[in-house]
Amino acid sequence: MTIPAEGYPLTAAVSPRVQVADTTDSTNADVVRHATAEPDAWPHLSVLLTTDQRAGRGRLDRSWVAAPGTALAVSTLVRVPHIAYAARGWIPLIAGAAMTRAISAQLSGTGHSATLKWPNDVLLDGGKVCGILAEVIPGDPDAIVIGAGVNTTMTAADLPVTTATSFAAVGLVADEDRLVADYLAALDEQLRALAEAVGNASAAGIRGEIEALCSTLGRDVVVHLPGGELLAGRAQRLDEDGRLVVALPLGNETAVSAGDVVHVR
Repeated sequence: MTIPAEGYPLTAAVSPRVQVADTTDSTNADVVRHATAEPDAWPHLSVLLTTDQRAGRGRLDRSWVAAPGTALAVSTLVRVPHIAYAARGWIPLIAGAAMTRAISAQLSGTGHSATLKWPNDVLLDGGKVCGILAEVIPGDPDAIVIGAGVNTTMTAADLPVTTATSFAAVGLVADEDRLVADYLAALDEQLRALAEAVGNASAAGIRGEIEALCSTLGRDVVVHLPGGELLAGRAQRLDEDGRLVVALPLGNETAVSAGDVVHVR
């Protein structure tokens, strides 16, 4: 997969700045560097994307690597001065929901489906097709870079793990321009709704939408916590802060703010 000659006109209609890199180590690192050096040149919803990212990162500082041309890496700068600090934990979940909506729009009439795995992985027919990482720009707490990596033309043989998938692996071709444009529009819509609701995700309708998209809820799960512990139980709901509430075998509940979730089949 190469950068289309016509560029990304649908994306450019949504974003004030669309920068395409032929290749880079990390789109997130690039946006952090550029926005730090020239903040006025990188307004809200600016985008840097590539189909050849050589040293991407995932959650818990894991590496994210894809063969050149097989995945789309998109990093978006959002400026959120009107969202209270206490509500900003919803931003990565909003990004996951926005990408789930964008990928779902690509699947209309195909018989395939996209869901959200808490907190912000996107599943295509149950396999991970997209991961998301959000990070605050050092020295500018109101500026957040949201990186998304979407497996597009990666063949089934090239998938890094058995739990991953791609558009190509299920016999589909992604319209990248429409995908990114739909993602940005949904992302901006939900961020504005959260700001207008003074950080109340339930009042903004965000909590309900994410719960509706989230295939983690109602399932038995094992959560790998950042400290290495394992938590097993049934995912019940999201709390007011976006944490995953897990019912434990003895009947009590605990809220998880970070961790890798495994859906128990």
